[in-house]
Amino acid sequence: MKIIITLITILTFTKYSEAKIGKETGLEIPRYVSLKSNDANIRVGPSKNYPIVIKYIKKNYPLKIIEEYKDWRKVKDFKNNIGWIHKSLISGQRTGIILSIDKNYIEVFNTASGDIIGKIGYGNIVHIEKCKIEWCLVAKDNFKGWVDKKHIWGLKEKEIIKINLFQKFEDLYWISVNYLNSIQN
Repeated sequence: MKIIITLITILTFTKYSEAKIGKETGLEIPRYVSLKSNDANIRVGPSKNYPIVIKYIKKNYPLKIIEEYKDWRKVKDFKNNIGWIHKSLISGQRTGIILSIDKNYIEVFNTASGDIIGKIGYGNIVHIEKCKIEWCLVAKDNFKGWVDKKHIWGLKEKEIIKINLFQKFEDLYWISVNYLNSIQN
């Protein structure tokens, strides 16, 4: 038992020692956040004395924090624009931007690899409800569905969000429903 606890401790320490940690928050860098309001300025440096480079006018717009300095966060957007934003303008709520190779629509499914239930266009901001390794449940207005993670900017490659023990049962249910629908048609 002591050997198992020692191994778990070593593995945990090794995992966290590889991650870069923010000096101000103690949170992992890089990490993703979103804008709290429809009016946020990105500046050249970490102070209101620096000029504004970009003005965002879209609430929930996702940003990637790449550095911290006092009350300021250096961020990057999905177009690779970089600048500093005050911490009061960002939220930990997870959102993403829909991307596609041809800048067109991507398909939305009732479950990961399930039946197509709709489409969503390039550049739309979605709320990220939960993510598996390759799929995310996203919400836009009153619509929810699963999207292939490769089509969402605002996530780490293998990031898992809010997946619980019962997800496997939910997946089996939807696989069964999709199978039954396919044999009836």
